[in-house]
Amino acid sequence: MVEIECLWECNDGLGETPIWSAEDMSIYWADHVNPEPDPTDARPPTIKRFSIETGECKTWEMPEQIGSFGFRRGGGMIGGGRSGFFAIDLENRRVDTIVNPEPGRPHSRLNDGKVDRYGRFWCGSMDVRFKDKSSYLYCLEPDLTYRKADKDFRFVVANGIAFDPEDTRMYFGDTFGHMVYVFDLDISDGRISNRRPFFSIEDRQPGIVDGATVDTEGFYWFALNLGGKILRVDPKGRLDREIDLPIRSPTCIAFGGKNYETLFVTSQQSFLTKEELARHPQPGCILAIHGLGVRGLPEPKFGG
Repeated sequence: MVEIECLWECNDGLGETPIWSAEDMSIYWADHVNPEPDPTDARPPTIKRFSIETGECKTWEMPEQIGSFGFRRGGGMIGGGRSGFFAIDLENRRVDTIVNPEPGRPHSRLNDGKVDRYGRFWCGSMDVRFKDKSSYLYCLEPDLTYRKADKDFRFVVANGIAFDPEDTRMYFGDTFGHMVYVFDLDISDGRISNRRPFFSIEDRQPGIVDGATVDTEGFYWFALNLGGKILRVDPKGRLDREIDLPIRSPTCIAFGGKNYETLFVTSQQSFLTKEELARHPQPGCILAIHGLGVRGLPEPKFGG
């Protein structure tokens, strides 16, 4: 039986990129707040951690929005945001820029990203005004060089990046295109090709494609933000399961917990009206979904 648990009513403005850490049995995620916050809300961007074993909640203030992040093999984190790709030092609350792939573009920042099993960090950018198809998908190698992964593919907001268990596919969510695409992936060379439609949400408006993951069976899971659901799609692009949530605005998901059988869900308060906030309690919380009968995969660590 599926059970949905609220772990922490943390009031995230825009919770994102949950990642499970088996080392300390905790879920980490970022709250990068509303890009155009209420002037009375002076909360800084943060990274948060919830310990499943102790119930301890911890927050680190960050100097800028963290669009996405991953753990590094040598310790610390790799991330993407307003200043490009950067290294994150939680204890010292530092963000040190590695390289900015889009310099001189004040309306752009890096958004959704994932590390592949060769230790590369793939991250897509976004137009923070939600207007122009001026964003690209980038790949940061462990030697800290980067490239555009597909020079001909442009979009407004990147989301839903995930890799199948066989390392032959990369999924990508085009948020304002209402489409999940799938690429063929050459994992040894770190190249993608043959982009094609995988799953459309045109019939689920105003829902949008947000953060995603895969399970051990190769099924793709994603958060239907503004639609209040988590969707599971089979490798052929057919809807397999819908999970209704007590919130309207799930943003991203990750498997974790013992044997990776729990699905963690971040959410947001931003972009919701007062009426919507009143109808849907606990917006901006972190949820745990139990009893799904499937398992996820550990997230790889960045090799640089």
